[in-house]
Amino acid sequence: MNLNRTDACGTQPFDQTYSLGYQVNHEDWSPFSRVNNLRQKFLDRPYDVDVERLRLVTEAYKKHESSPRKLKCAYAFENILLNTKLHIYDEDLILGEIAAPAKASPIYPEFSVNWIIDEILNSPFEERANDQFYIRNDEERKEIVELCKYWQGKTIEDLVNSRLEDEQIKGSQAGKKIFQTNLYHYAGVGHLAMDYAKLMKVGYNGMLKEAKAAFDKLDKADPDYSDKRDFYKAMIITHEAAKKYIERHAKLAKEYAEKENDAKRKKELEIMAINCHEIAGGAPKTFWQALQLFNFATTLIQIESNGHSISYGRMDQWLYPYYETDIKNGTLAKEFALELIEVQYVKMNNPTKLKDKGTVAVRNGRGFGGESLTIGGVDRDGNDATNDLTMLMLEASAHTRMMNPWICVRMHENTPYELKIKTVECIRAGYGHPKIFNDAPAIKGMMRKGMTIEEAREYIVVGCVEINLPGKEFGWHDAAYVNTAKMMEMVLNGGRCLDCGSHCARWEKCGALGDHIGPDTGSLETYKSFDEVLESVDKQFAYWCDQMGSSLNIIDKAHRELKPTPYISAFFQDCIDYGKDMTEGGAKYNGTGPQASGMATCADSLATIKQLVFEEKRFSGAELLQAVKDNWLGHVKLYALVNSSKVHHYGNDDDYADELFKYMFECYCRHIRGRKNPRGGEFSPGVYSVNANVGMGLNTNASLDGRKNCEPISDNMGPVHTDGGSHDICGPTAIVSSLTKVDHSLASNGTLMNLRFPQEAVAGVEGRDNLVSFIDEYLAKQAMHVQFNIMSCETMKAAQKNPENYKDMLVRVAGYSAYFVELGKPLQKDLIQRTELHF
Repeated sequence: MNLNRTDACGTQPFDQTYSLGYQVNHEDWSPFSRVNNLRQKFLDRPYDVDVERLRLVTEAYKKHESSPRKLKCAYAFENILLNTKLHIYDEDLILGEIAAPAKASPIYPEFSVNWIIDEILNSPFEERANDQFYIRNDEERKEIVELCKYWQGKTIEDLVNSRLEDEQIKGSQAGKKIFQTNLYHYAGVGHLAMDYAKLMKVGYNGMLKEAKAAFDKLDKADPDYSDKRDFYKAMIITHEAAKKYIERHAKLAKEYAEKENDAKRKKELEIMAINCHEIAGGAPKTFWQALQLFNFATTLIQIESNGHSISYGRMDQWLYPYYETDIKNGTLAKEFALELIEVQYVKMNNPTKLKDKGTVAVRNGRGFGGESLTIGGVDRDGNDATNDLTMLMLEASAHTRMMNPWICVRMHENTPYELKIKTVECIRAGYGHPKIFNDAPAIKGMMRKGMTIEEAREYIVVGCVEINLPGKEFGWHDAAYVNTAKMMEMVLNGGRCLDCGSHCARWEKCGALGDHIGPDTGSLETYKSFDEVLESVDKQFAYWCDQMGSSLNIIDKAHRELKPTPYISAFFQDCIDYGKDMTEGGAKYNGTGPQASGMATCADSLATIKQLVFEEKRFSGAELLQAVKDNWLGHVKLYALVNSSKVHHYGNDDDYADELFKYMFECYCRHIRGRKNPRGGEFSPGVYSVNANVGMGLNTNASLDGRKNCEPISDNMGPVHTDGGSHDICGPTAIVSSLTKVDHSLASNGTLMNLRFPQEAVAGVEGRDNLVSFIDEYLAKQAMHVQFNIMSCETMKAAQKNPENYKDMLVRVAGYSAYFVELGKPLQKDLIQRTELHF
């Protein structure tokens, strides 16, 4: 085999075929009955809201009202870990949840509570159209409301709202939704990966030793003495609490073992107790212990803050030494290693996150979100890093087929053939994993953020597509969704939104409708040349990026003031070295990453204007403007023309339209890149929407790409598809040619590309090899990312009709996979309408 380490083949042949797309009434996929049982139990559990964390954090804040904020956060974390109820589930081999039972969401009042109170009283979580959550009884419902009332006026949301100006608000989620900052406005930041390798090496005792040594060296002459003192004290409190929390699990597992009658399960519980005792302070000695420490360390991050996209780093790299040692010593069978990984994979789905209805409308999904696990790629020296765990982790993904983890396979020009085939076999199984990242543009993007080549080669993925450096970068990825199609409305209509009147019942009118909400940079009624149109685009983007960027900086400062994160900060070396929490800019690299959505909608709109108004002169600008104001009603021929191949469209290897996409892409990146943030870092642009293009479309008027009111705007880097038809008609290779006419590394916060093939297009050895060749060509053209849905329209329509038969059918939504039948109808429709490609 063409691998750099011997025996790097997993337990199954690299060309093992798992299935072709989703199978109704399928048999269990995992060879381990334990895994299949745990998986089914997860699917059978309801999504609940759990009150315990809310109760304990409120208790701690009341007790320590006068303490410095860092210590107050540390005392709350300690109170949770010492008092939360612990859980051990039948057949489980890995312990630790997020201070709530499996699949139940805790509440994080430090960030926001008004929406929780409002929705409990007026829009119950269990009555949502999708993403329902259930509160166990009326007593807990009342308790949640009463506890949340204590927090009113004390949250990050409250502080942010008091500081935002009208100009910022009118374009935000509270106004016209030109940009949406609600992720960090109402919740934690997350989007990071800790230095797992360091924790595995030194354990919590080593972390505490380092913190205490730094504390002892403090100089009272330092003007920042008190801030650093509080940081080190808070870190010590949280890590001492982590040790006690893990020991509590050791004690509980021992008690379970003493009561267990089944000899096999008794032995497992005894080993689990020993594992927890060993890693409560010390470094892990075995593969099983390393996995157990990983689970505790990760769930503790989620207990401290509800920021999503807490990712797992290059797990096949930092976990490999423990696997290699145990295999060589004969103390670990490869099959049991695989079983442990699969158990861990199932357990990764237990954390869930309650989100406000506004966020849910933009992004469906009840999981905590963003738990990416990166494998493959090159090492620090540029050599291929594939090993046996790389293969095992792909096998575990194919065997479990759950939402999490989000497997990310890094590829490069020397990626082994065997890894390519195994990756494609997983993709062909049709459960939405893994996604593929291209080392060359990703590493280039990391270096644009100031990293060395060696650091850049260690990049991992957090969240959907955001590239990040574990233990060194606090990138504030996914900081805001930018609706470029709404910005284009300002371009068309003199800085005003278009009035969609009664054409869309879902449109939320505001008092300023028809008034200027942005600068008047001209309109389709006044432009004399296409250059004037592009100049207007540039000015509108500059204005709205200013409003968004300044809003994010206010939110950034609010997190610093109210919700420092001393537990996770300890795993970022620069934080320890300089005595600064991550929220203060303690990490080595400190970014802010907002992402643009609807780029193809804008590009195709510009193509319509350029071709029909200024070149062919078939319509006046005023006529086009009136058509979208009328939601295309009464403009049947024009609507058909704009949605036809007679007008240039992005995605067909057509330089005319592709150059306009490139202009939009570079315009956005130019106005974002290099902006300063309060943590001493800079903004990094991303070009992706995840699935927010659907929610954004609900608040976007008709556009000149042929959309009608409330239809989704274009998704991510993909071409337009409207009710009038898909705009890409020349096949997958043309799409690739179009989207690689831009330099993806300019979007150092990531790009995202969805592609969909029906099962028959990739069937058999020929279909498999065609997909491998397609991926090779895709990467050779320097695109950063791609992910696939292997699913026909017919399959998704069948799932809509008979959802009970498709309960565990995963689809690749965007950067994440989700159960199709749990998605909202608008998102299901968007997935069905995406172009079905064939080779």
